[in-house]
Amino acid sequence: MKNKIIKYINSLETEKEIKILLACETGSRAWGFPSPDSDYDVRIIYKHNKEWYLSLNEEKDSITVFYEDNEIDISGWDIRKSLRLMKKSNAPLLERIQSPTLYKGDQEFIKEINDIAKANYSRIATIHHYLNLAKKKYEEISFESEYKLKSFFYALRSATACLWILEKEEIPPIEFPKMLEGLELQESLVMRINELIEVKAKVSESYRHKGEKELFEYMQNCIERAEIEGKNLPTTYGCMDELNVFFRKVID
Repeated sequence: MKNKIIKYINSLETEKEIKILLACETGSRAWGFPSPDSDYDVRIIYKHNKEWYLSLNEEKDSITVFYEDNEIDISGWDIRKSLRLMKKSNAPLLERIQSPTLYKGDQEFIKEINDIAKANYSRIATIHHYLNLAKKKYEEISFESEYKLKSFFYALRSATACLWILEKEEIPPIEFPKMLEGLELQESLVMRINELIEVKAKVSESYRHKGEKELFEYMQNCIERAEIEGKNLPTTYGCMDELNVFFRKVID
């Protein structure tokens, strides 16, 4: 599958007349809890030639394509849009630049954009994303006797990311196991989460699960803390001058 994805990425470059600066895996395969039939969520950051940015008309700055009967989803943003989102500490962008699975990437670019992400990181902006996602997914499953394990992990990871943001100043890691390792959680909770990761690795995306009272209580506590304490996190604004310098360097 990796070879297929690289082939599609290379053909996309030619077809769209772009240069892909980063192509990586996101979603459950990058988060660390895939199912055997999980889709491939490939995300890219790309650039056009310099003249493209000098037009008075702002052209479309995103790409979305599907391959292999929608099993492979490739989408992403132009570098200018990406850096505008960086200023806002956009959580999906902060995740993809950390991805452990790279299909294509300029190593210097990846290092520099991660450094810029750290310098422009806003805890209050990022917790807003994870809190909304945690609440939405938690509400979807909390009143069901059986629920999709996939939805459970979406809620669990988002709630844990909220806890990370409250307790640490670093950007939350994209990999869920690293998030768990970096927090001081009850050993029994971590052990059970790891057991469920092993379960999810063997069942389909449609598998329905039940129980896990302790983990539901843990998620609820994370959400409640984030709603109260998240409002008091420091407000941070991205440095547009630094982002502009990097943007000009990338497209030059």
